[in-house]
Amino acid sequence: MSGKPAAVAILAVMMFVLGSTAAAQEEKNELTGILGRTFISDQGLHGLNAPALNPFIRSGKGLSFEINYARTLLVTPVFSVAAEVPVVFNLDQDIGSGGDVVPTGYRQIFVTPSARLNLFPATAVSPWVSLGGGFGHFSEDKTLIFGGTNPGGSSTTGVLQGGIGLDVRVWHRFSIRGQVRDFWSGTPNFPLADTGKTRQHNFFVGGGVLWHF
Repeated sequence: MSGKPAAVAILAVMMFVLGSTAAAQEEKNELTGILGRTFISDQGLHGLNAPALNPFIRSGKGLSFEINYARTLLVTPVFSVAAEVPVVFNLDQDIGSGGDVVPTGYRQIFVTPSARLNLFPATAVSPWVSLGGGFGHFSEDKTLIFGGTNPGGSSTTGVLQGGIGLDVRVWHRFSIRGQVRDFWSGTPNFPLADTGKTRQHNFFVGGGVLWHF
């Protein structure tokens, strides 16, 4: 390629990047809806109440959804920084065990203000990482899995959030997002089920739609 056509091509690319960056700067706000599942690892039980058979708390894959508002604070052609507030609801976390020591299920809500770093925000495909912290709330069923009364109850815990994801612009101001977030929280209040743990990982895996405005 001769010098003049190469210069024209480079100029066109630069104009495109600068134009895309300007458009991204105009769209400072985002509203996202995500649907997915929450994965919690099984935990072993200890102590006098631990059942001889199946001495574990086994968690299902609770159907969960996230509402997320974000505002972009800084945009460059290479990266952008945004403040976001992911709010995740897991309203039916089923659990099981070999003994009548845990409730039939519980509900989780996580609210974790965070900072998010996007790479190449002016392009159609933008990977990102997120880190933040906030609080979580657990609300348990009143009945144990084999019919007893659950002596536990609601509890609130501090939460650290770390996530990775990918945004793909599909049409005008709309993108699709795939993500994995880990909410590292305290454990639910199970007085009859001693796991020896005070923290647990709650992995939320999902996808949804993002609106830039």
